[in-house]
Amino acid sequence: MAATQTGIYDARKQLGWPQAIILGIQHVFAMFGATVLVPLLTGLSVSVTLFCAGIATLWFHFITKGKVPVFLGSSFAFLGAFASIAPNGDPALLPFATGGILCAGLVYVILAALIYALGAKRVMTLFPPVVTGPIIILIGLILAPSALNNCINGSIASGQPRWIISILAILVIIICNIFGKGMVKILPILIGIIVSYVVAFALGWTKPFASDGVIALPPFHFPKFEAGAIVTCIVVALAAIIEHVGDIAAIGATCGKNFIKDPGLTRTLLGDGIGTSLAGLLGGPANTTYSENTGVVALTGVYDPFVLRIAAVVAIILSVIRPVDGFINTIPDEVIGGISFILYGMISAIGLRTLVEHKVDFANQRNVIIAALIMVSGLAFNSSPFQLNLGSITLSFGGLACAAVIGIVLNAVLPGKDYTFED
Repeated sequence: MAATQTGIYDARKQLGWPQAIILGIQHVFAMFGATVLVPLLTGLSVSVTLFCAGIATLWFHFITKGKVPVFLGSSFAFLGAFASIAPNGDPALLPFATGGILCAGLVYVILAALIYALGAKRVMTLFPPVVTGPIIILIGLILAPSALNNCINGSIASGQPRWIISILAILVIIICNIFGKGMVKILPILIGIIVSYVVAFALGWTKPFASDGVIALPPFHFPKFEAGAIVTCIVVALAAIIEHVGDIAAIGATCGKNFIKDPGLTRTLLGDGIGTSLAGLLGGPANTTYSENTGVVALTGVYDPFVLRIAAVVAIILSVIRPVDGFINTIPDEVIGGISFILYGMISAIGLRTLVEHKVDFANQRNVIIAALIMVSGLAFNSSPFQLNLGSITLSFGGLACAAVIGIVLNAVLPGKDYTFED
């Protein structure tokens, strides 16, 4: 099918509505595990989180003129902030954490206004390919251990070789993507999930089904505000914004388009920031552009943002239909682990492609030093996060945030820049 070789930019016209809907559902499976993990770790509501992710994604597509194929899911960057503000998911303190999230989203809005006033060029000189490329690579590498844990933890706990389900999922995806034709070629993730789930079900390795009703609105709650919580989340937001730029660069490299130029960082930051503030207003976690879905876009070659809007609508539907939520929760971790292995690897490969396509000169020792320190510091601080004590508040910065700051500073101070951002 020629469309799958050159990329699909209009799924409804090139494939038809039924296939577009299936592609959207595939994106839901890709984002689901990571999106619901954040509320499980923080004590927030899973259904509120899904609802906020869907609404934030639709808002993002509206403000970016429907040009950027991204999904906004739960951000892991704020886990340290939640642990500091509401230890052990204390229900009495969670509203203060979501109040901080609301304020964090406003930081994006302020930066978007500055970019609008000063121009993207002055900002993007901080993020040349020698910085964004390694950061994109790090996104996949940092996520990789979670994929491995999903693959093997069930085997360790049960004493059964459940890891074979992960390998099966990986093999099915490879076979569909390399040898498949037509829809099989562009639905490798969904097919991999279905095949590995059926085998897991036959072996009795799926999770128990549980549902607390049929249809119910998510349990929204309004935020509360406290200075320490606000400061904590605002500081984390500054690091998360760097990740946002890297993600937009990654999806742009995937689609062969410059989304930093069109629709522009002003609009993408407004989409991400207001989406995060809306989530905080309703009692959900911060949102971020999801690398898992970028991996799906790269793997399938379907670049139509409409498919991601379908995924957003499905997420909203899932947030109110309890049996569907319960069924999805029966998917074994081993299936998610196998899928993640492929997706996270695709993300890192996009980073490599960024370096190659922009012809980053690694004969220039300046570029070697920047890339090397980004990679090493990212992996090192991911294992041992940097802690900053501000009185009674302790801020924690993980590998991606620390690596981004180091890369930006080195690029700014080291002589011999060989890249100029073009408007």
